[in-house]
Amino acid sequence: MRRVALLLAVLAGLVAAGPSRPTGAVVIPGKTLRFPNDHGAHPAFRTEWWYVTGQVRTPEGRRLGFQITFFRTTPSSDPANPSRFAARQVLFAHAALSDPGIGHLLHGERAARAGFGLAQARIGDADIAIADWRLRRMPDGRYTTRVTTPKFALALILAPTQPPLPQGAGGYSRKGPRPDQASYYYSVPHLAVAGTLARGGTSTRVTGEAWLDREWSSSYLGSDAVGWDWTGLNLDDGAALMAFRIRRADGSTLWAGGSIRRADGRVTTFAPGDVRFDVLRRWRSPRTGALYPVVQRLTVRLPEGLRQWRLDPLFADQELDARRAGQPVYWEGAVQTEGGQGYLELTGYAGRLRM
Repeated sequence: MRRVALLLAVLAGLVAAGPSRPTGAVVIPGKTLRFPNDHGAHPAFRTEWWYVTGQVRTPEGRRLGFQITFFRTTPSSDPANPSRFAARQVLFAHAALSDPGIGHLLHGERAARAGFGLAQARIGDADIAIADWRLRRMPDGRYTTRVTTPKFALALILAPTQPPLPQGAGGYSRKGPRPDQASYYYSVPHLAVAGTLARGGTSTRVTGEAWLDREWSSSYLGSDAVGWDWTGLNLDDGAALMAFRIRRADGSTLWAGGSIRRADGRVTTFAPGDVRFDVLRRWRSPRTGALYPVVQRLTVRLPEGLRQWRLDPLFADQELDARRAGQPVYWEGAVQTEGGQGYLELTGYAGRLRM
């Protein structure tokens, strides 16, 4: 669903003021997702992301979480400006490593205008790069990604074991009461992960499982929304579960949704009343003062009745605080649950999100 909204404020420092361009193409129901084209960029839309979260183990059995995310946005600028330096597309990226032995996130960021050999987001298939960071889909369908930060580096191969999972109504995913408050959205769960983690001059082989989210939109959050809670879970029996809720300022749920695809391929799509997040424990950040509901119980309504999953983080302090880089603050954490594992994302707790 999510996330590029967290980075839009950065554009103020990258794009000179000027006449506003149209807000972008409108998300409407009835679109048929087409691959490989929809793996690639959609520059007619205002915002877009390729979002990978996963958990891996070292040969010694240590569990680690990781996040690698590329964002593309179309900034407000004059489309008639002939300058090659006009910022028609801007790319951002985040990478983070969750290590319980450290107890807080290690992370890095990148940002650049598209072009000039600095950054690209290919149309027609997934190939996104900012300097030496890259996420690319290979001809055989596997993804390769490489990121390097001052604290760690990841070089991974992500191999699909299941087909893409369209979210919402065939990929049209509502985010609010108005039909245009929506995105095109699909997930690729149960990616088999293999590669290397380099840290402190030592390279370690890692293996595990990941989740890829793809979304693009021009209108996302309504004026009543301040943020969201989201989870994507790879379940041990082969099922894949995604659920989210968008919150008002008083903490109540403005909208909710998600889906579960069972191991036999049956898909249940959740209506807003089918999803509930209940807070079991909160954690306050010593850096930002934000109070995050880091332990939650997720309840969803299935045809056979209610099902629940308790979401427990690998550790509490998985806040990504990128203020020194002029970027936002949010909580993005590796979690475990009975019969599976995945990620929990909590936005809008350190301040209202602005789209």
